[in-house]
Amino acid sequence: MDNYLIINARIVNQGSVVTGFVLVRGGVIRAVAPGAPQVETDQAEVIDAGGKYLIPGVIDDHVHFREPGLTHKAEIATESKAAVAGGVTTYMEMPNTSPPAVTIAELEQKYARAAEVSLANYSFYLGATADNIREIKNLDPASHCGVKLFMGSSTGNMMVNNPGARERIFAESPALLAVHCEDDSIIRRNLAAQEKVFGENIPIGMHPQIRSEEACFRSSALAVELARKHQTRLHILHVSTARELELFEKGTDFEKKKITGEACIHHLWFHDADYERKGSLIKWNPAVKTAGDRDALLNGLLEDRLDVIATDHAPHAIEEKQNNYSETPSGGPMVQHSLVAMLELVHRKKLTIEKVVEKMCHAPAKLFRVKARGFILPGYRADLVLVDMESEWTVSRRGLYYKCGWSPLEGELFHSQVTHTWVNGKLVFMNGMFNEMVRGERVEFEEG
Repeated sequence: MDNYLIINARIVNQGSVVTGFVLVRGGVIRAVAPGAPQVETDQAEVIDAGGKYLIPGVIDDHVHFREPGLTHKAEIATESKAAVAGGVTTYMEMPNTSPPAVTIAELEQKYARAAEVSLANYSFYLGATADNIREIKNLDPASHCGVKLFMGSSTGNMMVNNPGARERIFAESPALLAVHCEDDSIIRRNLAAQEKVFGENIPIGMHPQIRSEEACFRSSALAVELARKHQTRLHILHVSTARELELFEKGTDFEKKKITGEACIHHLWFHDADYERKGSLIKWNPAVKTAGDRDALLNGLLEDRLDVIATDHAPHAIEEKQNNYSETPSGGPMVQHSLVAMLELVHRKKLTIEKVVEKMCHAPAKLFRVKARGFILPGYRADLVLVDMESEWTVSRRGLYYKCGWSPLEGELFHSQVTHTWVNGKLVFMNGMFNEMVRGERVEFEEG
């Protein structure tokens, strides 16, 4: 009946950790309280957490699951499986597939596919182009997470450099606008300079020089200027530089704070010295930059200038990542290890577990106005994750669930492990085993 009583759990919710129990019935959290259960528990399967930490399911607002059209890299089925193994119960997926999701009809086809195969809950962004403003204006904010705009390099027709088209998108989008900010003219100039020196053999370590701080800041500053002009709900994706932090205000009130920022796992974990050992496996756009940038981003989260932690999970076939610099695609898989990577920073005293839950669970729910998810509260959907904070293990290829079969975190030692994941009250993952009959739900949103 998918009814569960989780006892002896350290419940992490709304800035505190309390040992107690959670009762789940019919896919919904029915009771949460400290101590031993004082509720009717007939027909509920008892899960003794034994002091493990119980957190809300992670909401990842930035993934690329590659379906349709790019399924040699990934599929909704495989990547949602990796997600729930890592404690991610809800994802928001990007539109740059093949064909790109730039019409509502194409978007609905992705929803239909996810309903068939996704183990996690799902939402999909509509892609902005220079000529699809009618589609954008017809988007229903109650049933879609937002509009994705590329103000930097992209493929096909999804890069919008036309100033008039950009103005209309910022002025007329009824939904949150999630933006990739890199100035393409600066990138082209930097690339040409490196090609003069290295020809076709540009070292991967030049990536943060090509996709530079200037390219990021100039584009992000323009997005902020447009958002302020038009009162747009702007969410700048994968902030990668210390300098960009000056564009964001401190705060967690997302009714007042309309300009928000996302930090990604790879920008919080790696820095430019890691190109020597990881090579193109950590080639992302925007680029992984300096240790100073990495540390500043972490501080930006602590100060609440940056609002959410996400992955930009973007897998490629390993053969594609072994080309020369210019031919190697940017992006890598991360969704299976995002939570444990951030919990490793808890072990290193860089973050608290309460802050991790705030930035990976609570804040995405509030920022995107997700309906009844992201918290451990009565009446909320039972998206829950049980974590053993004292479990040492090393990331290895044989333990990966990504279709691409590799991870930039291979060889990393972690001290926390996801043991159980519930999606809408159904136990989908337990100690390495999956219930692949479970299907996630389409996420709904509160209208602001």
